[in-house]
Amino acid sequence: MTGGEEQHEHRLKRLKMWSMRRGIKEMDILLAAYADANLAAMDAVKLDLYDQLLRENDQDLYQWVTGQVATPSPYEELIKDIAQTHQTE
Repeated sequence: MTGGEEQHEHRLKRLKMWSMRRGIKEMDILLAAYADANLAAMDAVKLDLYDQLLRENDQDLYQWVTGQVATPSPYEELIKDIAQTHQTE
């Protein structure tokens, strides 16, 4: 295994952990399910966007996912996918 692969695996673990340990329980559930289903298949650009999204405030994320507030353009597609995670199960 090369250093790049280890770094990638470490990043996936960090993002999964961060997805599960939010401030709002509903976001924990949604983001953990999304992370489990999608992170391993994401390329570096998508992982960067997801990493950036996780740095946003939980209240903002919740409002975007529930459609209470319009999602900022860099996150629109990602939030749409996250919101649909439980609808497809």
